[in-house]
Amino acid sequence: MAIFSILTVVVGLALFETISSIDNAIINAEVLGTMGAKARKWFLFWGILFAVFVVRGTLPWLIVWAATPSLGPIGALTATFSNDPSVHTAIEASAPILLIGGGVFLIFLFFHWLFLEKKHFGLPGEAFISRQGVWFFAVVSVLLTAIVWYALHRDPMLAFGAVVGSTAFFITHGFKQNAEAAEQKMMHGNSHLSDLSKILYLEIIDMTFSIDGVLGAFAFTLAVPLILLGNGLGAIVVRYITVSNIERIKKYVFLKNGAMYSVLGLGTIMLLHGFGLPVPEWVSPLATFVIIGYFVFRSVKFIQKNPLTL
Repeated sequence: MAIFSILTVVVGLALFETISSIDNAIINAEVLGTMGAKARKWFLFWGILFAVFVVRGTLPWLIVWAATPSLGPIGALTATFSNDPSVHTAIEASAPILLIGGGVFLIFLFFHWLFLEKKHFGLPGEAFISRQGVWFFAVVSVLLTAIVWYALHRDPMLAFGAVVGSTAFFITHGFKQNAEAAEQKMMHGNSHLSDLSKILYLEIIDMTFSIDGVLGAFAFTLAVPLILLGNGLGAIVVRYITVSNIERIKKYVFLKNGAMYSVLGLGTIMLLHGFGLPVPEWVSPLATFVIIGYFVFRSVKFIQKNPLTL
């Protein structure tokens, strides 16, 4: 890969990881407010090491290894930079399954936000769709049926990948709901956990929420080292925001919108890649920059118009 391509991918990954983690960072900041100064410092230093190297490093490596077991653990880590033709053949054979599974996961994630989650309405139609929450399950079920039907005509393993992506979404969604409930209890002081227990719990919650960013990273690249670098930088930025500038970040009310429309774009790109449609490597970073940039602009305009309500 050219240096410019590598930089573009890494910066795009870092931006996507940062924006997609803002909601979790806000809640984490509230929980940290119930802890002592020593615990907050511990969370910033050791929490970064865990978030970057254990979570953002291990998850993409395990996913690539599971999708292409013939590579082995070392091959899964270095596959994209290998000159061995057999390695590239193995990656090309397994990548569509991984991409379709990840694409389905991300698109389901977007529709769950669009139909069921509370939000600041940033685009026309969002308010109307939020009132039709009962249709979420119908929409994603029909969408999955269409994807599986089309995939079966190309390769049954692609259809299997789509089902795995759907299954992964609903499993992680259940964990997220429990995590959010636990965070709310800690945030409002309804928990008798020690500071150390709260930090360990926050790290477990972070691992659950990091799955979105890790799967979205495969729309940028299949290179595990680049995913580790880009998502790791994003995780460091999020940790810094959590302990220093969270009140300022809260004012940018449409950041979540930007994150979720980026998720939709990346999920769509992954599906197109998975079905063999060529998408240039610069499309994912560019789409992320443009979408998030637009909603940052909308947030700035909102702050200017409503300075006293923030």
